[in-house]
Amino acid sequence: MASLFERSITELKGIGAVKSKLFQKLGIDSIGALLYYFPRSYEDWSSPMSISQAESGQVCCIKGRLSAPLRESRLPGNRYMVRGEVSDGDDFMRIVFFNNKYISSMLKYDTDYLFYGKATRDFSGLQMISPEFLPFEKLSDDSLRPVYGLTSGLSNKAVRDAVYQAIQLLPEQVSDPIPEDIRRRYGLCSLREAIINIHRPKNQKALHSARSRLVIEELLMLNLGIYSLKQSNHQSRGQNISCDYTDEFLRLLPFAPTGAQRRAMDDCTRDMLHSKTPMNRLVQGDVGSGKTAIAACACYNMVRNGRQAAFMAPTEILAEQHYATLSKLFDGTGLRLGLLTGSLTASNKNKIRQELENGDIDIVVGTHALITDKTTFKSLGLAVTDEQHRFGVAQRAKLLSKGESPHLLVMSATPIPRTLALIIYGDLDISIVDEVPPGRQPIDTLLINSHKRSRAYNFIRKEIDSGHSAYIVCPLVEEDDSDLMAAEEYAAELMLKEFSDYAVGVIHGKMKYSEKEKTMRDFANGKLNLLVATTVIEVGVDVSNATIMMIENAERFGLSQLHQLRGRVGRGDSKSYCILVSDSTSDNTLTRLSVMCATTDGFKIADEDLRLRGPGDFFGERQHGLPKLRIADFSDMDSLRVSQSIASDILSQSPDLSDDKFRWLRASIRRLFKDSGNTMN
Repeated sequence: MASLFERSITELKGIGAVKSKLFQKLGIDSIGALLYYFPRSYEDWSSPMSISQAESGQVCCIKGRLSAPLRESRLPGNRYMVRGEVSDGDDFMRIVFFNNKYISSMLKYDTDYLFYGKATRDFSGLQMISPEFLPFEKLSDDSLRPVYGLTSGLSNKAVRDAVYQAIQLLPEQVSDPIPEDIRRRYGLCSLREAIINIHRPKNQKALHSARSRLVIEELLMLNLGIYSLKQSNHQSRGQNISCDYTDEFLRLLPFAPTGAQRRAMDDCTRDMLHSKTPMNRLVQGDVGSGKTAIAACACYNMVRNGRQAAFMAPTEILAEQHYATLSKLFDGTGLRLGLLTGSLTASNKNKIRQELENGDIDIVVGTHALITDKTTFKSLGLAVTDEQHRFGVAQRAKLLSKGESPHLLVMSATPIPRTLALIIYGDLDISIVDEVPPGRQPIDTLLINSHKRSRAYNFIRKEIDSGHSAYIVCPLVEEDDSDLMAAEEYAAELMLKEFSDYAVGVIHGKMKYSEKEKTMRDFANGKLNLLVATTVIEVGVDVSNATIMMIENAERFGLSQLHQLRGRVGRGDSKSYCILVSDSTSDNTLTRLSVMCATTDGFKIADEDLRLRGPGDFFGERQHGLPKLRIADFSDMDSLRVSQSIASDILSQSPDLSDDKFRWLRASIRRLFKDSGNTMN
């Protein structure tokens, strides 16, 4: 099998230079890659239904006989149409083809066929336009026909024919990455059988067996690959601290930490004090759970032990907020703080960088400016990244390269079910912060339709008149759907009508960075009463005065994203509210949105989001650095658990996978990770 990844697809009949470029657009450059290009769905020709059973709009397979010769009609523009009539003995169906001059010679009168396509029904009966068809006696093993993802210029038949050729090149003895004893133990079919049956399944049972094997295999590679990354991260020796100053730090806090905060602080201290390898820890906590205090404790411990700490945030305004928080907390302790962001003048940047290099700054807070080549440290001992999902693996590594094996602490306010977190952040140890500091009020969440929007506006005005500020969130920036309002147009309408007496601002992803920063500052400083925004505020500055958020077209957002947006209010002492606006009548949508109204627990919401929508909401543009999965789905918890069990089984036999029986497994892991920015050993 491995050798097929070294053979070009141009070796296959009918694939020359032009067509091979089309395959390359799909990520297919070898015969092996073609065999691992799995179908996205299947046409099921195995159970044809009667014409009377077919419902309008249904994609189905119907067995019938051409009951009359085909009729051709000329259409304007030198086009033509071919019509026919199919009977199943009890009922009739019309079939229609456009501009296909070969149809009349392909379909024969009084012959049984299977027709596959979308059925539509009107007053004159059932109809299929341009259905696929197959003589009934030729169905044989092709009852489940694969449907592939395509690119312009490449048909499904072309991909299918190429795959069928590639299958003929599979050797009788395929090098299987999962050894036979493990396959038997977990009831998995061989790789050869799985490859054949995922592309040419004889029946649903064979397809299920093939898919199960390939899904578990891919998740297994992911488990073991991340484990290898973790092991390589742990090969270097960390700059351990010699003394624990946690109790001293706690006396600086103006509040008593929650039990979850204290446990996470102890996790970090233990990692930095006793571990033989650098700390590599994720602190995962809900919005408002107090993660910053945990990071501050780790920074304090590192600095009091004579080394520097760096705190990287995804936006300037968030970096400024962290800098202000830490400056206030550490006032009078003698700790020296610095702020390094892209908008600083060149002279100020140079000054901060010089102080970092000289060791005159103990803790630096900044944005991506921290990872430029110009920024160097005297003795970086700890790197902290906030909102981990905004930073890729490469950026994380760049920050770590600024010191000699510094400790790493990453923070995320995106709750993820623990089983999923073990996969996504498998190269990190995890601390869960699942308590909210006392005194923080829950946010009341209401679901309304657009008919009650004017009442919501009245409520927003009442809150603003009480001295508070408000958000209104729109899902789009530009109009591309008649029923959705773009942020800028919506803001203009509010300024002219509903909120003409108030200061209204607008912020969206297509604005210049400097414009977004200024707008957020004006809102935070109270110069704006109302901010109309897209999801760019999902992760942003804390505006303690903001008490109300209205989210338009709430059905367009995932639950985890809605929860993150809702977390922008309720940051102060005043009662806060979130109003979800949706005219959707879908039962699934109403079920999802009712979850938001029922709980403010981000972990419960994440579990429900994963169950209802799958993993897409958790990952924007794959910035987490994981390989792109070909067939597995993170929402398939059963397969996740099986893959983790197999991984444990394998690692108990060979912790470094060096055993010869796992040589094909090592090769498969390297192949999976090669395009994700990670180099496997």
